[in-house]
Amino acid sequence: MPRRVLAAFFAVTLLTAGYTSAQQSTRPRCRPIAERKADVGCWIVVDDPIGSVPEQPYWHIDRYPTRAAAEAAKGPAATVVESLQQVWLFTIADANWRSRSGDHVADIGPLPVRKGIQYSAMYMEAIFEPGMEAATHTHSGPEAWYTLAGETCLETPDGVQVGRAGGPPVIVPQGPPMHLTATGTSQRRSLVLILHDQSQPATTMTDDWTPKGLCKGR
Repeated sequence: MPRRVLAAFFAVTLLTAGYTSAQQSTRPRCRPIAERKADVGCWIVVDDPIGSVPEQPYWHIDRYPTRAAAEAAKGPAATVVESLQQVWLFTIADANWRSRSGDHVADIGPLPVRKGIQYSAMYMEAIFEPGMEAATHTHSGPEAWYTLAGETCLETPDGVQVGRAGGPPVIVPQGPPMHLTATGTSQRRSLVLILHDQSQPATTMTDDWTPKGLCKGR
């Protein structure tokens, strides 16, 4: 190969590698917490099979001073999670359920579920810098966020939802493709639930739909 052509080949290779690296850094995929090597990203803390759920379940979020205290209060369809420097008790139950102790932070729902499905509760920690995106994907069950800091915009074929600290939660049903972007000016820090069908992957990447970019410039 002539020297000039060889140089051009390596230049294109380096540019492509840099572009791919930039894409991966701004579009993180959720990884198991055991693989964590950085603060920023999406991390799967636990995927807990919980079986059948109420007809209109809620995600109840309670905070505890220690893991031992949370474990002592744990009931059916409940999971103790250590995330974002705090200890949480997450429970999937009907609207009027309440823990006997702890600091009740939120109840998010109703979550749109289907009859006869055995569910698993995948809980994640998401930390994104403004401008970071998640690759377009779908879920085999509803997804919900509880935002502690920052802002996130989610685009689906039905439009956009924005999750902000102190604002209403984001709930997305099973099925539609979605594209997530961290918006605003501060770091997004969220707790995330995917209540997914045990017999299917929680998340599937897709390129069958192209977002309109409705979250850009927010």
